[in-house]
Amino acid sequence: MSTTIRINNQALIVQAEPDTPLLWILRGELHLNGTKFGCGIAQCGACTVQIDGEPTRACVTPLSAIGDRAVTTIEALQGREINALREAWTEVDVVQCGYCQSGQLMGAAALLKTVLRPSDAQIDAAMSGNVCRCGTYPRIRAAIHRAAEILATPA
Repeated sequence: MSTTIRINNQALIVQAEPDTPLLWILRGELHLNGTKFGCGIAQCGACTVQIDGEPTRACVTPLSAIGDRAVTTIEALQGREINALREAWTEVDVVQCGYCQSGQLMGAAALLKTVLRPSDAQIDAAMSGNVCRCGTYPRIRAAIHRAAEILATPA
């Protein structure tokens, strides 16, 4: 079945059944491999994308649920928030294995777009469900705080 969806600011025609998970379309058909498969049941966050700016688990989001909404993957995430997060991630040395990082960054960018100076509790709430197998949660939290500092600094 042919369906048009908006992914990374492009209208793309995909060949998939309505119940096909978005993750399989991104990785299998469109070769956007930054979005990872982790658990397949929306528990780990490795497959997080943004749909209309909201973090969404692509492994359990069927094609039929997307409609006219805009899907953004890690490959196309842009803006001050992701730039600050990339800088902070490097400064704080967050990454170990890196498998969860695209999902972590998608969630953190959405948080910083709405909360300028998040508390630890706000960070924990926004990032819950993003599993880091390496256990870098303290560094992830520190990097989000650092990114908020970077964003608060006049350019």
